[in-house]
Amino acid sequence: MDNPVVLITGALTGIGRAAAVAFANRGANVVVAGRRDEAGKALVEELRGLGSWAEFVNADVRNEDEVRAMVDETVTRFGRLDIAVNNAGTEGRPSPITDQSAETYNATFDTNVLGVLLSMKHQVRVMKEQGSGSIVNISSTYGHEGAAGASVYVGSKHAVEGITKSVALEVAASGIRVNGVAPGPTDTGMLTRFTGTPQNKAALVSEVPLARLGLSEEVAAAIVFIASDEASFITGHILNADGGHSAN
Repeated sequence: MDNPVVLITGALTGIGRAAAVAFANRGANVVVAGRRDEAGKALVEELRGLGSWAEFVNADVRNEDEVRAMVDETVTRFGRLDIAVNNAGTEGRPSPITDQSAETYNATFDTNVLGVLLSMKHQVRVMKEQGSGSIVNISSTYGHEGAAGASVYVGSKHAVEGITKSVALEVAASGIRVNGVAPGPTDTGMLTRFTGTPQNKAALVSEVPLARLGLSEEVAAAIVFIASDEASFITGHILNADGGHSAN
């Protein structure tokens, strides 16, 4: 599709930002969503410099009213929604299970799981009326593996993958594809916060067969592919972009 309309949540940093740039470079009209106005406006200017008809929407994916408005504003501005990338996420508070609480659970699941669920609810609402659309949810290798000291984050990403596959089956007859991309260790601010120390980061890299961190741009390329018509017969799939980590 020429000049598709793409909505990306959590678009202001890391993988979300790289995806916005990648779609803009391919001629897409991009709506970037996040919670920081100044950063959002700066990103929009950058995307417009690449030739994209870009817009920023301030939205918190934990709030259904804001999610509904985010999707509706996209459609009002551009007339449709072709691709949605649900990237907003948090690493939460990595620590042993004995240090977790209802508060740490809610802080992680409200963004990583509820945010994806609410976003898909309203994206599907619009895409069903169109009879077409592609949704990509960002998971993690921890969406299908375990990790000591990260039970809440891991649980949230397992939930994302289960929701992705279930909704893919639910909407397949409506002309909507739903897939996920599962990054491995990627050189982002979130990874630095998640690992905590250079030693922990190095230990994580040692588990990657390609022996390095991934780049946000590499994960973005996977997102663009699976969202595109080139992947038109793929739905309900989790695409690993992890340097071979899941093959261990």
